[in-house]
Amino acid sequence: MTVIILERVPVSLRGELTRWMLEPATGVFVGRVSALVRQKLWEYACSKLKGGGGMMLYASDSEQGYSIETYGKSNRSIVDFEGLLLVRV
Repeated sequence: MTVIILERVPVSLRGELTRWMLEPATGVFVGRVSALVRQKLWEYACSKLKGGGGMMLYASDSEQGYSIETYGKSNRSIVDFEGLLLVRV
C-alpha cells in the first residue's frame, strides 16, 4: 500500500496521480502499485510540486512496517526518534 499526501500543488499534478491511485480526500492518494511505479510516480510528483510539498508513505520491512519520504515545503516534518519515525507539525 502506498499513500502520497500533497500540499499546495498544481491541479494538473493531482489529475495525473489519479490515473494510478485513488484520491479519497483532496491531495491524499492511496493505491497499491509496484516499487518501480511508486518510485516513478514520486519522482514525477517531486518534479512538478512548484513550491508545494509532498509526503509518501509505503510498506517496508522496517520496525514500524512502513517508510516515509518527504520533499518540498510542508507543514509537517519527519523526526527520527531513536529509530521511530514521528511527524512534527
